Amino acid sequence: MTEQHRIVVIGTGFAGIGMAVRLKQAGYDDFVVLERADDVGGTWRDNTYPGCRCDVPSHLYSFSFAPNPDWSSTFSPQPEIEDYLRKVTDAFGVRPHIRFGHAVESASWEDGGWRIVTSEGEFTTDILLSGMGPLAEPSYPKLPGIEDFEGEVFHSARWNHDLSLSGRKVAVIGTGASAIQFVPAIQPEVEELHLFQRTPPWVMPRPDRKITAAEKMVYRRFPLVQKAIRAGIYWGRESMVLGFAKLPAIMKQAQKVAEKHLAHQVRDPLLRAKLTPDFTLGCKRVLISDDYYPALARPNVEVVTDGIAEVTPTGIVTDDGVKHEVDTIIYGTGFKVTDLPVMDMVHGRDGVSLREAWVDGMEAHLGTAIAGFPNFFMLIGPNTGLGHSSMVFMIESQIAYILDALKTMDAQGLREVEVRREVQRAFVDGVRASMRNTIWTRGGCTSWYLDSEGRNTTLWPSFTFRFRRLTRRFDPGDYQTLAM
Repeated sequence: MTEQHRIVVIGTGFAGIGMAVRLKQAGYDDFVVLERADDVGGTWRDNTYPGCRCDVPSHLYSFSFAPNPDWSSTFSPQPEIEDYLRKVTDAFGVRPHIRFGHAVESASWEDGGWRIVTSEGEFTTDILLSGMGPLAEPSYPKLPGIEDFEGEVFHSARWNHDLSLSGRKVAVIGTGASAIQFVPAIQPEVEELHLFQRTPPWVMPRPDRKITAAEKMVYRRFPLVQKAIRAGIYWGRESMVLGFAKLPAIMKQAQKVAEKHLAHQVRDPLLRAKLTPDFTLGCKRVLISDDYYPALARPNVEVVTDGIAEVTPTGIVTDDGVKHEVDTIIYGTGFKVTDLPVMDMVHGRDGVSLREAWVDGMEAHLGTAIAGFPNFFMLIGPNTGLGHSSMVFMIESQIAYILDALKTMDAQGLREVEVRREVQRAFVDGVRASMRNTIWTRGGCTSWYLDSEGRNTTLWPSFTFRFRRLTRRFDPGDYQTLAM
């Protein structure tokens, strides 16, 4: 039996839950949220590796409409963020709208509406809203011989908690945001840790501290205090855009802080040389940690910079011919950010998939609406990612835009809205022009921000308040519309 609803939302991370809350508050009750897992949380439910926490301050990495006075520290650990999303889901009455265990297999525009096939049945809807974020599907490198490896293999986003690492010889592949958190957490436990590093990241000190009971009490009694702190953090983070996107030369000064941090924590000149990047700070994601470098300096850790030639049944052979005997391989290789699963899942007019529509790179008007895909809006779409601030701010901006689109459709009696190709092209051209002189394209590195053609289709190249201003109002003139 097929279920019919006015609105279908996919995903229950910050995007999906935030969208559902705002829909309910706006009086839209005929909607469902489809979730493949058995609880909410998105990437904060799936990433349970040791040491997992946010690298954006807690007060800013939360919904503006649901402040949390009880964060334990200035940078929240994963279990608290997951719990926060659960509490928001229940506090705002969203859970009854969620269909857990419903993995979306396809979504197609047919006969003026969307037909969605899930693992548990079909749905039809007038409006399809995607909350499937880019940090959903792990990325696995192609390693020759990996299928013959006799030990344990898993990705940090699919952590094997049943496996004790005590006394094991572990290979960690990758040195990104996840690895710099779990490596210090597992280093004391393992017998040997071989860290396979292709490119060293820049690492800044983590200004983290516990939030006191007195502070929490003040936040509960005087919410405006927490709101003011959030605002201060926000504007401090916005100032970083000057270095990332406006005046990249500024990053050379910030880089000196990272260089000093490395020199202070790693005394061995040979190891320090291995860990010193050859690109400008900010070109890749800037990482923050106070325990990553000290962990790498421990006697049971080896940093390997030679490329991986092959995997054998009992270890990894590098390009220099050295065999590293290991019994466990952990991938810290990130996610499919520019090759999203949604690209093959969603089909618009004439059966065209998002992958086909994006043959020249991912693009969307305001990172939200895509030509050829009527009544479809994407949260955390192309060029909405951030290198400096909270994605929750961007998500809330998109939510406000989508809600205004729904209200406009209701007020004007519109059955379909589809962004005009020329409007989308003008927006995308503007974004790409703004991207040319940013640190992400001129910093001398290759990063996951870039697609296979070297285009940065991931990040927003300006201030987030500018994005909020652009998404404040839905303009039906930017869209082809069809009346009821």
